[in-house]
Amino acid sequence: MSGREITLDLGHHRLQALEWGPSDGSPVIAVHGWLDNAASFSSLAPMLEGFRVTALDLSGHGRSEHRPERHSHYFVDWVPEIIEAADLLGYERFALVGHSMGAGIASLVPSAVPRRVAQLALLEGAGPLTTPPEEAPILLRRALEDERRVAISAAKIHPDLASAVAARCHGTDLDPKSAHGLVERSVEPVDGGVRFTFDQRLRTRSRWRFTEDQVLAFLAAIDCPVLAVRAASGWPVPEEQMMARLDAISDVTRVEVEGGHHVHLTHPERVAPTVAEFLSVAGERAPGR
Repeated sequence: MSGREITLDLGHHRLQALEWGPSDGSPVIAVHGWLDNAASFSSLAPMLEGFRVTALDLSGHGRSEHRPERHSHYFVDWVPEIIEAADLLGYERFALVGHSMGAGIASLVPSAVPRRVAQLALLEGAGPLTTPPEEAPILLRRALEDERRVAISAAKIHPDLASAVAARCHGTDLDPKSAHGLVERSVEPVDGGVRFTFDQRLRTRSRWRFTEDQVLAFLAAIDCPVLAVRAASGWPVPEEQMMARLDAISDVTRVEVEGGHHVHLTHPERVAPTVAEFLSVAGERAPGR
């Protein structure tokens, strides 16, 4: 189900978003994964009855503007983007739902703005990618190589929307029906067909990353109830690492569902009841409510 299109002008650049639910519903901000967009929640959000779900197109994704030239997409820079969006929406307190990369970003928000995040639902992720300190020099070198490569490359042109959908599905758990909305929101017509509009700089490695100890510190600082939903056939995160991360969170409910990495989009009925119940129950006991 398509949501209501809204624009959020952050001043330095513009974000687009999709919104579902009543205007007076409990506020939820949804954050998508890498190279996805707000349509990632087009199946799940309508099933969260009573909630006003605002799914963002992060900068460089979907229909949002790209960051200025020479600006990179540092992972941590998406944190203030979410907070600014909440401010523009008038949300003093709100719930966060994040998928994959969006879950990693959302994991950092509660400690950045204590007591503003009422509930945090993490779908297929908890914290960002990390790099051991001794690997930081080679990470920077490879990131700069990526940036030089992207600077001289052009986005591939697909002959039609169907071929772009097929390309997005390749190597993922997405099926054409589920991927259609994602792709439709991420392409533009050009001579010879369509091309993806996401910022090509998103395909480069980060110049730097947190260490694992830093991520654990952020997770330990989360001051709200957390729901961690993992798919049985989801992203292959090292089990020991994921367990340590979830163990660092003081108030966490762990749930596993059948499906792949995008199960919230491909089979929302497996995820929606758990998320809706968590948001309702956790909201009732959240501090300051």
